[in-house]
Amino acid sequence: MFRTRLCLLFVALTISVNAFAATKAIKFGKLWDGHKVISNAVVIVDDDKITSVTPNGKIPAGAQVIDMSRYTGIPGMIDAHTHMTYYWDGAPGTTPRSRPAKPRHVAATVFLSQENARKTLEAGVTSIRDLNAGGGADYAMRDLINMGKMVGPRMFVSGGGLRSYKNQPGVTDPLAEAAKMVKTRFEEGADWIKVFGSVGGFDNVNMDQTVSYEEMKAMVDATHAAGHRIAIHSYGPDGARDAIRAGTDTLEHATDMDDATIEMMAKNKVWYVPTIDHNQYYVENADDVYKFPAGAKENLNSYIKRNFETAKKAFKAGARLIPGSDAVYNGFGLNMRELTWFVKLGMTNEQAMQSATTQAAEMLGMEKSLGSLAPGYFADIVALEGDPLADINVAVKGVRWVMKGGNVVVDKTRASRTQ
Repeated sequence: MFRTRLCLLFVALTISVNAFAATKAIKFGKLWDGHKVISNAVVIVDDDKITSVTPNGKIPAGAQVIDMSRYTGIPGMIDAHTHMTYYWDGAPGTTPRSRPAKPRHVAATVFLSQENARKTLEAGVTSIRDLNAGGGADYAMRDLINMGKMVGPRMFVSGGGLRSYKNQPGVTDPLAEAAKMVKTRFEEGADWIKVFGSVGGFDNVNMDQTVSYEEMKAMVDATHAAGHRIAIHSYGPDGARDAIRAGTDTLEHATDMDDATIEMMAKNKVWYVPTIDHNQYYVENADDVYKFPAGAKENLNSYIKRNFETAKKAFKAGARLIPGSDAVYNGFGLNMRELTWFVKLGMTNEQAMQSATTQAAEMLGMEKSLGSLAPGYFADIVALEGDPLADINVAVKGVRWVMKGGNVVVDKTRASRTQ
């Protein structure tokens, strides 16, 4: 009896493995691979990787055929700035920031955050960078997703964001403490380091710098020595200037930068994540959801205008812009609205799309496996209803089907069939 059960288990496991490993052929009427358009494209996928992308390609015998010929195929998009573990259930009488106490255990936070992960995938986003989470929730989500035990986008995470260590109890050497905290984050399991270089967030658009250049430099040097990358948050120009001088890899938010700072950012090839739309999200939710105080929307609108103009100047100066939603709470699913701002500030539709795919992958250091549809790359593929190179809003609102790592994780079509 034991041997019979063991054989049945072996057969079941074999069927399960073979089901995942089955070759898939996805047919698109049009496909943009991150660089060029291919008509009547056939994408062949084995396991989690793409093996070929060809026009009118031959379909291997026995392959599962997925007919997306009425849609446009694109690479899975990348959101460079999120907060995946910021969950809110929308309970009456609460706001995201005044809801009942957070779950006592990180496991509850991770479980509830699956909803944010699902909405992110539905936006066509298959990879994200998560910048600030508490209790190791982002580490756990990343690992569970990578294990296949949770459905969600690939996560590149920072753990808790670092701040200034000057005047902290028990700290006699702030620079040494800053470097020590970088090491601590990596020991915990962080992929990136996040630094809060200024105040600013939610309805607060104060731009005061809070981390000195010397501390930023200590954190940057410790991060790079460990072979990792660092993101520095600065709402205003002073922190942005010092972050760039210190050698940050990405600069988050950063408004009112002068020409010299922008020139230095472009020259040093710092990735700029302006997150213009996230304050538009706050304006839209200021009254009904967040219950912000009087005057908050006016302050946010003023910041948005200046943020947009700064990003516009930066793009014209040759800076590399990457979309980040800064998604929190009920903002998931809006992840790629930033692309509409990028087009408004001067990008072509294709440049905007590349900022969310090929260039975002390069920012992550994953340009040889993410951001393009090509042999050897992860099979992260999105089907859009419409052409994003003709109308950028298609990338925001037209997602109908998503494959991540060879598995279909979103399907809002009836076009799929198996042969």
